[in-house]
Order: sequence, then C-alpha cells, then structure tokens
Amino acid sequence: MKLSPLRLRLLVTCLLTVSFLGAMDHTVVSTSLATIAGELGALQYMSWIVVGYTLASTVLLPVLGKLDDILGPRKIFLGSLTVFLLASLCCGFAADFSWLIAARVVQGMSAAGLQLMSQTIIARVTTQRERPRYMAMIGAAFPVAILVGPLLGGIITDHWGWQWVFWINIPLGVVALVLALFALPRLEGNSAPRGFDLAGAGVFTISLVALILGITWASDRGASISTVAILSVSLLGFLLFLWIETRAPEPMIPLKVFGNRTIAAGTALSAIIGVGLFSITAYLPTYVQMAYQTSVTVSGLVPIATVFGMLCSNLFTGWWASRTGGYWMFPVIGTALGAAGLFAMALLPVGQPLWVPMAIMAVVGIGTGSFMNLIVALVQGAVPVRQTGTITATINLVRQIGSTVATAVIGVSIAAGVAGLLPVGLDAATLTPQQVHAAPAAVQAEVAEIYNSVFTPVFTALAIAYVVGIIAALCLPRGRLSNAPAGAPLETAQPVTTGS
Repeated sequence: MKLSPLRLRLLVTCLLTVSFLGAMDHTVVSTSLATIAGELGALQYMSWIVVGYTLASTVLLPVLGKLDDILGPRKIFLGSLTVFLLASLCCGFAADFSWLIAARVVQGMSAAGLQLMSQTIIARVTTQRERPRYMAMIGAAFPVAILVGPLLGGIITDHWGWQWVFWINIPLGVVALVLALFALPRLEGNSAPRGFDLAGAGVFTISLVALILGITWASDRGASISTVAILSVSLLGFLLFLWIETRAPEPMIPLKVFGNRTIAAGTALSAIIGVGLFSITAYLPTYVQMAYQTSVTVSGLVPIATVFGMLCSNLFTGWWASRTGGYWMFPVIGTALGAAGLFAMALLPVGQPLWVPMAIMAVVGIGTGSFMNLIVALVQGAVPVRQTGTITATINLVRQIGSTVATAVIGVSIAAGVAGLLPVGLDAATLTPQQVHAAPAAVQAEVAEIYNSVFTPVFTALAIAYVVGIIAALCLPRGRLSNAPAGAPLETAQPVTTGS
C-alpha cells in the first residue's frame, strides 16, 4: 500500500517510538532491579522481573506472527500498544512482587506485538528497495536503548522513584497511539484462513517455556535433575511440534518456506547474531573488570563500543541498500568482520590498553550491524504478503532463542572454568572485582590470566559461529532489490532480480 510522504513519516515516527519503548524495557529496568527488589522485599525473585518479560515476549512471537497474517497488523498493533500502556501503569502501582511479575509478563507479551508489528507494517507499506532504510531506522531503537537505557534507568530511579521507570512509557505511548490511529492504514489479513494451528501453538509454547526455564536453571547446581527433566520435555515437545507442522493445514511456522535459499540463509544469519554477539555482550563487563582490572563504570566502555559500531553500520547499510539496491556484500563482509574480531579477542594477551578490546569489539559490532536488520527485509521479500507476519516472527524468534541458549551455555562455562582454576583462598561464588583489585599484584595478575584463559575458548567458539555465518551469507542469491510493491506475488517479490 502506497502512503503519502507525510503519512509515511508519521507512521515511521510512531513505529520508532514504540520500538524504542519495547527495547528500553529490557535495559532501563536493569538499573532499578535492586531498588525494586529491596522495596518490595523479594530479593530472591529479582531475576524474574527480567525473565518473566523475556519469556513472555519470546514465546508469543510465532503466535502473534500467525495472527498478523490472519487479522492484519493494524488490529494486533493497536491492541498490543493499548495493553502495553495498561501493563506499564500496573507495574508502577505494584504493591508486591507477584503483582509486578504478572504485570511484567503481560508487558512482555504486548512488547512482542509492538516489535513484530513494527517490522511487518514497514514490509506492507514500502517497496523492497525502500524497506532496508526504514527497517534500519526502526531497528536502531535496540542499540540506542542499550546505550542509554541503564543510565536513564538510574537517573529516573534516583530522582523520581522506580515506579517512573514504567510510567515513563505512558506519555510517549499515548503520543504513538494517536499517531497510529491517524497514520496506520487498514492492512488486511488473510480473508480466507483455513483455521489457526492451536495444537502447534500450544506445543511450541510449552516446549519453548521448558527450554528457557531449563537454561535458566542450568547455572544452579542443586537443580541438575529438574534441569535435565525439563530440557528433555522441551526436546520431545519440539519434535512433536515439527510433526504437527508437517500435517497442519495452516501451520504456525510453514516448514516448506525453508526450501527458499533467501529464507534458509537469512534464518541462519539471524540465529548467528543471537549466538555470536548478543550472548557475549552480557559478559564483556565482567571479562574487562577481571582481565583488565578496571572499575565497573569503565568496563562498560567495551560493550558501548560494540553497540555503537552496530548502530552506525546498521544505519549506513540500510541507507546504502535502499539507494543502490545492492545488499549481497554486506552479510558476507559483516560475518567476516565478526569472525575476525572474535578470533582477535581470543588471541589477545592480557595487559593490553583498554582501547584495544574496545576497537576489536567495535569491529564485531560494525560487522553484525551491517546485516542485522537487512536480512529481515530480505526474508520478508521472499514470501507472499499473507506470510509476512509468520516469517518475520520466525526470523526474530531464532535470534532470541540463539541468544538465550548461548548466554546460558557461556555463563555455565565461565562459572565452571573460573571455579576450577582459582587459587586457594578465593571462592568463585563470592569473588567480586573489588575484592580482586584489593588483592596483591600477583593475585590480580593470576586472576587476570585465569579469566583470559576461560574466555579464550568462548571467543573462539563464537568466532566459529560467524565462520558458519560466512557460509550462510555466501548462499544468499546475488542481485539487487527491486521496486516491486509490497504484496506482489512470490515470483516477483523475491528480494533479488537476475543480474548484478
């Protein structure tokens, strides 16, 4: 559907605002966790403020993607935004932890709708050539939220109270809702759906919840039996889900689409982003604090450099792909930069100036950002318009699952490696950067070498993941983005045309 320039600008402003709100809810709350847990008196459940939100937003993605294809994105978007605002209001008024966690779960479910619908709406109102530029603008909300979220959360908590971490969503969200009512066109769904895949949705949700819970429990040594049991349930559930999807008349995730080279390669690249970069960013500050003996504040410079590189390259490649139609070189060069940067981190000796790991991880961020949102636009152009929601949900889902699984595996590996190598007198369970920095120089050097040796295989494994990404990128069809309108038949809506 072709919109006027003014209406398109207003729509993009609306989508960028809600994408930023959804992304900020991952980062702005992190600074306030200790304050919230202390005031509500439930420190042992603190992690569930984040886990509940993430779990809900992840498991609902494929369901919302299918509903998008059936009902159209306008209804899902407006409903999700309304629920998100109400849930934000309830979070701020929470009188106990049960209330807060329940509200966060609802907030996570609605945030999934905002994230997904923002991408599918752009796909429906732009041509293939225009799409990367607008997708990059919407996608910029995530790295910006990572950069400013923790700082903004701390300022709000210190000066206004933790409740405003949630209530700050309301004025911005109301503005976005008004813009959406005016600018968002009525985009129709599938007028003749063959039913909703309830069995697939139910089994997939149970399997994914079991997987995420199992991963969450994996770091708790006392829960080894329950961890194995719930991961077994997850594995059996996913096998059952695949069986259901091959027989469902309207599958939640149509497996046949993965026979398309663009979709198969794009899905693999999306998973590698989650595995190769999103997973390690949570541990970079710890690595820098221990291996480079920096303060907590200074250690944040390395992930900031990573995210800033990601932000800049994301915006540049989106603009370039829309201007020229060329896209194939960005995933290839980006995965190569990611692999080279992570291999360099694995080989980096202890004692280098801090700017060295900052520069290296900035290269990894530049490489990842160069295709992070571009592949979403490519994959959307490889399916009929009636499957836009489903394929967009799938590409986001594999990224989140890859990140969640890899984050847990890395955490367990680091904990086990450090515990096995620490000298006598140091307990891995209670070791803090401050304790290490106060120790004699010889102990500091030994701990730095331990963390370097433990992180070396982690960086190497992630670099290998990016090498696999190079292979996936080379499998993408070559060509240029066309100016085919959204909703064109599959034969003309491929993201490439013949030629160079």
